[in-house]
This record gives sequence, C-alpha cells and structure tokens, in this order.
Amino acid sequence: MPETIKQTQMVRFDQMAVQVKDKVEPEEADVDRYVGLEHIDPESLKIRRWGEPSDVESSKILFRSGDIIFGKRRAYQRKLAVADVDGICSAHAMVLRPKTDVVLEEFLPFFMQSDIFMDRAVKISVGGLSPTINWRDLAKEEFALPPLEEQRRIAEILDAADTLRAKYSEAFAQLDTLLQSTFLHMFGDPDTNPKGWEQSPLGQLCGVGSSKRVFVSEFVEEGIPFYRGTEVGSLGEGEALTPTLFITHDHYEQLKRHSGVPRPGDLLLPSICPDGRIFIVQDDKPFYFKDGRVLWIKAGESGINSTFLLYFLKAVFVKAYSKIASGSTFAELKIFALKNLVVYVPPREEQDRFTKVFESIEGQKARMRSHLVELDALFASLQSRAFNGELLEARV
Repeated sequence: MPETIKQTQMVRFDQMAVQVKDKVEPEEADVDRYVGLEHIDPESLKIRRWGEPSDVESSKILFRSGDIIFGKRRAYQRKLAVADVDGICSAHAMVLRPKTDVVLEEFLPFFMQSDIFMDRAVKISVGGLSPTINWRDLAKEEFALPPLEEQRRIAEILDAADTLRAKYSEAFAQLDTLLQSTFLHMFGDPDTNPKGWEQSPLGQLCGVGSSKRVFVSEFVEEGIPFYRGTEVGSLGEGEALTPTLFITHDHYEQLKRHSGVPRPGDLLLPSICPDGRIFIVQDDKPFYFKDGRVLWIKAGESGINSTFLLYFLKAVFVKAYSKIASGSTFAELKIFALKNLVVYVPPREEQDRFTKVFESIEGQKARMRSHLVELDALFASLQSRAFNGELLEARV
C-alpha cells in the first residue's frame, strides 16, 4: 500500500483563490500583451503566444504576473496558464489569484490542472453549445487540500517533471525550426523569391476548397472519424487524437463519390492558421473534416511535391503572424485568398531533394515524440497520485 498524505482538509475553492474582475478598455490598458483562449495550449501552464491590446475591442480583464488564467468556457478543453507578465485577457477566461495563507501559488496551478479539479469544473459548467463555469458555483466547491509543507513538496516534484517535459517539447520544436531553416536555405524567402523560381497562384497548381457540410444529426457513435478545425491543427503537429465524432461508412462512401475525400498528399489547414499547423495526409486511412473551418488543398494528384508545398505554406503563415497580430485579414484565411496565394515552383528534383531532408528529420521527431508521450504519462501519473492523497517520492 502506498503511503498517503496525512492531515488533508476539505477547503472551499473561494478559500483557495479570489476571482480578479478588474475590467479595462484595451486602449487604456498600460500593458503589451493580450491573451485569448486561442493563445493557451491545453495541458501546458506556459503562455507561449499572445496578441496585442490593439487587436481587440470591448472590455477585457486585467491580470498580473503570477495570476492564473483559466478558460471558463468549454472547460473540457483544459485551458489553464500562469501569467509571467502583466496583461489583459478574454472575458471568456476567469482570472484567479491564490490566497497564499491557504494554498501556495506554485501549487494551485498544478492542482487546477489535475483531473480532480477539471472533472469537477466540467460537471458544474452550465449551458449547451458553450458550457461555462460560474464563479459562484466554483467558489463553493470543496477539495481535499494537503498542508502547506506537503503542497511545497508536491509542487517541487511536479515542477521538475514539467520542466523536463518542456525541455523535450522545446527540442521537438527546434527540429521543426531546423526544417523551416533548411527550406529557406534551399529555396529562399517565399515573399521575395530570390532564386527566381517560376511562380503561379496556388489555385492553378491544385484544387483548393473545403469539405461538404455534415450536419449534427448525421453524426453516429462509431464509424469514420470526423475532425474539427482545431483537431486538424493538432494532427498537423503529429498528435495521436482520439476522435469523438463519427459518420457512417455509407455516408463516407457517398461523400467520396460526390465531392471527394482527402487523399495521400493532400494538405488540410485550419482557416485560422497563424502558427502553421498544417496536416499532410499520409495514407488512405479514411476520415472526414469540418466544412468552412478547414481548408483543403488537393495536392496529392497535382504536379507539386506535397512536402515542399507544406513547408512553403508554413513559411508564409508563420511569417504572417505579426500581420495577424496587427489586424491583418489573414486572421481567418478564406478560400479565395488561398487560391490566389502566389507560390514559387522550383524544379521537381529540387522539391524531392528537400523531401529526403524532411524524412530524415521527421524520423528524429518521431523518436522525440515517443519520449514526450512517455514524459506526459509520467507527469499524469505523478499528478494523479499526488492529488489522490498518495505521498510522492522526492525524485522524478
């Protein structure tokens, strides 16, 4: 039997934290960062992306360094982060400040990230399409809280595990940066085309469109996986997703006959794609995707190398992020804009040479991804044991 934590006590959440409700107009906020829910990555307490106050209108919530930003809408998305600077955030978030006489500020974010807290948050959410947590409901929820000294031990162990995860994640991201740098070295900047390659609008090189609409009433409990926009973006990062929506095999075959389905070599990207999360279809495994929010580039049967095109688009959209932050129309990419995007086209042998580099680095990414999966499992295990009352050993 594992040793358990003694002297835990039941504590209401409003004894652990206070909700910060300092509203401010963006143009009057003396800060440099705006954090929306789209900037918060699930399962990570770090804020790695943000916008500027000038990007948004209407009142926002002012947060300070050390505050917790918690997505109160759709809590099942598990969007939670700790601010490391002052800023403003979406009103769809709840800003919380720990009461340090009861809970350590380094402990509370890990606790709120746990299944014990998140499951409760989902359970008390109200509403249909966008279930939302009300502070008055969350405030009265009671949780088992260990003594401050044990909180410190738990936080130190989880922080060590989380730091190790972050280092591997950073190394993984650097491999993708290496691929992007290799692309630019081989082909030059997409904006300037310094090597004078032949150019063409993307819509003349291959088909560009979206999917046929699938209605909510047409989903079934099992069958062919159906992915939404944000999920397609995650597929682009190589994440192994468990689908939650499905269509029947007959429906899929009907779509295949009438409007086509994704084929190997095709590219899919969310219409909101500032960070270049683009998915290249690798095999014939059947799936379908949401209309409108996902754009479909039918490159599989065109004369252009899909891997080359993937990284050309990544270079375009990653560079365009600053334009998005200043209010560019790229904020949501439309089909006509994608069709008219001018793509330079090097000789096919040059495109294929880049693919060999891509395949080599992708092999390294696959091994790194495997390590990350193991570290995520370790962190989840430590977190579960800690918040279910088990005494953790002081090593990772």
